[in-house]
Amino acid sequence: MSPVQQPRPALARRLRALRETLWPDAGVTQGQLAQAFGGNKPLSISLISSWENADKPVAPPTKRLEAYATLFATRRSLDGGTLRVLPVHELTDGERTRRKELLEELLGLREGRNLGAPGSARDIWTFDEDQNITIVCARLPEKYRKHLSYADSESADFVSLYTYADPDALIELFGHIRSRNPDNNVKFCTSEELTADDYTSHLVLLGGVDWNSVTRDVIERVDLPVEQVGRADDAEHGGFRVQQDGRPKLFEPKLDRREHLLEDVAHFYRGESPFNRKRTVTVCNGMYGRGTLGAVRALTDARFRDRNTAYVHERFGDVESFSIISRVPVVGGQGLTPDWTLEENRLHEWPEAAE
Repeated sequence: MSPVQQPRPALARRLRALRETLWPDAGVTQGQLAQAFGGNKPLSISLISSWENADKPVAPPTKRLEAYATLFATRRSLDGGTLRVLPVHELTDGERTRRKELLEELLGLREGRNLGAPGSARDIWTFDEDQNITIVCARLPEKYRKHLSYADSESADFVSLYTYADPDALIELFGHIRSRNPDNNVKFCTSEELTADDYTSHLVLLGGVDWNSVTRDVIERVDLPVEQVGRADDAEHGGFRVQQDGRPKLFEPKLDRREHLLEDVAHFYRGESPFNRKRTVTVCNGMYGRGTLGAVRALTDARFRDRNTAYVHERFGDVESFSIISRVPVVGGQGLTPDWTLEENRLHEWPEAAE
């Protein structure tokens, strides 16, 4: 079994310890946890038991670890004689801090990471408290906006989001980052609206060099052996060019004869910001919109984010900068989330793996 798939007995032991030793006088049972986590539809006691079984551990999904962290962040979970998970907004500042620390610990144990290592983090999209995060999209070009009344600021029907490129990727990522960083200021804007202060926050850039000028500025300033070959017009497909075995190689999207997209290519890059060395810059990019969304969903999709995050930590360790180019299959017009644990889905990785 690969390290990414290896069950984590340390997590099972920790979950059992929380139940048995955090409040030993309360005598919290597996049945009480099953009721507290399931509400009107209690979980099975056998499921709780499987999470605590260090011999044959079953890793709980992220949302259950969030429930563990919330419940055990405060003794008030026992108020009224019935164990329950309080709404996060009802926690005090101290309880929220305890919840965040506990959740970080549990997710780290789930992924087998050493949370004491420099640069380690429980989640790619989790940032330190009180650090601003700015998501930057390109503005939809005029030739696409001019036929949309919703994108016309003079129209009574004007909606600003219609002027954004990659709105599906933006909505997906903004919601995820806000949920992961409830105490941070998270904003989004177009590249034209970016302020000087925004440049020195954590930057998350959606879309490529064709339309997003900030992506172009960042790529020119970082040490990244990946070049995006832009699309001069709608008939061109472009791609991502790298050096492989001393020769240039272009990873292109695949289209059928009718120019229907069969497979996009997605590029995910994370590194130190060239504008503030104490902040990060992240690029989620595709040759088409479904590639950009695929780059985002690789680490937000509840079905794939845990395994992909674990793969990133296993593959790249504590390096400051890394890059993955991956396939994004398109089926029925929908882009599918790339599974980075499958070798055939990873087209290029940087830094290269050690021999």
